[in-house]
Amino acid sequence: MSSVETPVAAPARSASEPPAPVAPGRPHAPDVRRQELAAFLRSRRERITPEQVGLPETGRRRTPGLRREEVAQLASVGVTWYTWLEQGRDIQVSGQVLASVARALLLDPNERAHLYTLAGAAVAAPGQECPSVTASVRRVLDQLSPLPACVLNSRYDLLAWNDSYRKLVGDVEALPFEERNIVWLLFTSEEFRSRFLEPDAAALTVAARLRAGLAEHVGDPAWKSLLSRLRQASPEFEAIWQRHDVAERGSGSKGFAHPVVGPMRMEFTNMWLGQRLGTRLVTYTPADEETEERLARLAAL
Repeated sequence: MSSVETPVAAPARSASEPPAPVAPGRPHAPDVRRQELAAFLRSRRERITPEQVGLPETGRRRTPGLRREEVAQLASVGVTWYTWLEQGRDIQVSGQVLASVARALLLDPNERAHLYTLAGAAVAAPGQECPSVTASVRRVLDQLSPLPACVLNSRYDLLAWNDSYRKLVGDVEALPFEERNIVWLLFTSEEFRSRFLEPDAAALTVAARLRAGLAEHVGDPAWKSLLSRLRQASPEFEAIWQRHDVAERGSGSKGFAHPVVGPMRMEFTNMWLGQRLGTRLVTYTPADEETEERLARLAAL
């Protein structure tokens, strides 16, 4: 007579945790993203000691770091659910629960963003907490005035800028975070487009550079969200996007049309701040004496 194993009751879930997924009938090989997620979670868990998170030491441990049940306890999620997440199971997870796991594992901003990407969850909109925009970078931006300068990532999100850049292109600080993106503004804001001498050419170039950058971020939720919004909001962008044109990011020249001081020709230079995120400080310098004089007038406004 065969014996029947009594199932163990699953641990209670927190209110924020999604319903526990049903175990698959037969194992399937996880995809590369889930394998990376599993390895990343294990590596972060194994580097933390109980003392670091206020847990009592319980004697000798067979493996370094925290146990899975301890991470689940700290994150207020079920042990079974967290175990399946760390095993790379194909389960759904919300940003709220990922935030709890990130806090439990003491992840820094770069690690937190990596966790969200691997889990296929939407990354928070870029803002003042971007790890590449340090206090030193902000000081450099201020010291560069009257030269306009800004910080962009590979997705062309505007992460920071100085007062000269704001005067040059308009009050970007008044925009919602999700609209502080060069590509979005060039294809959806007539006011922003009016600040360029050749707005159509600028739009073509930035779309081609975005297409080239996408190769390194295929499947990234933040990129997918931006592209979906652009393709729905702008038929012009959709038509350009279907051409599959690509262009490398680099230094060059650009023409601006300020409503008060007039047209200006500027040389722009990229200075890279973060290789993984493609974050760069972009500075604009006058291409001729006339622009230099008008830039001085711009600074005095």
